Amino acid sequence: MAERVLGGRRAVVTGSNSGIGLGIARSLAEAGADVVLNSFTDRDEDHALARDLAAEFGVTARYIAADMSRAEDCRRLVEEAGGCDILVNNAGIQHVAPIDEFPVERWDQIIAINLSSAFHGTAAALPGMRERGWGRVVNIASAHGLTASPYKSAYVAAKHGVVGLTKVTALECAGQGITCNAICPGYVLTPIVEKQIPDQMKTHGMSREDVIAKVMLARQPSGQFATVEQMGGTAVFLCSEAAAQITGTTISVDGGWTAL
Repeated sequence: MAERVLGGRRAVVTGSNSGIGLGIARSLAEAGADVVLNSFTDRDEDHALARDLAAEFGVTARYIAADMSRAEDCRRLVEEAGGCDILVNNAGIQHVAPIDEFPVERWDQIIAINLSSAFHGTAAALPGMRERGWGRVVNIASAHGLTASPYKSAYVAAKHGVVGLTKVTALECAGQGITCNAICPGYVLTPIVEKQIPDQMKTHGMSREDVIAKVMLARQPSGQFATVEQMGGTAVFLCSEAAAQITGTTISVDGGWTAL
């Protein structure tokens, strides 16, 4: 069991019933934080994830369904959680198309879930953090918050916006015991990414190894996926006292992608 450096803290992690969000929630729970999991579904297996976390790490864990494309749901999530000491804005979706062919409804949805939800959640969480004199906001941006790729206009715009929101939040909270930082992952091996590999193999007529090396990780100099555990460890560090003077910045976990 890791040192419980976050004992007594409550964390809300959006988009956390799988992938990076669940990995971060697990790491926060292992560090002693009580956690609130979230997604837009409301299934038995979602609530089971929370029960399993509570049993494994000896913390309080809940699952709250809320649609991060809806402003009122974003704010309700924080309120229903009873406020939070740690807010991880992780919810996100992706769509790929040229700008002149990009569906307007998909643009609106990506901006709402990837960017606006972070604004609404932060706005709901900050008053309680200020009252307690302590808070951590961790925004999950992306390498695409610092650079760009073709056909990802909405995603890149949203993630650049998350980086800007991070800086503004940090400045507004400076000296109040509250920090705000962004983690910028490159390719992370999540269940969603794992499911993409067979399709990419068929599309490119390549082996699994070649698809990973030549297609998926072509811009990741390390040639290795990041892991959800590494995302979780980075989040725990940013929430720890060791990071109390780290605010308004980005931490890239991208195998050197943004160093190019």
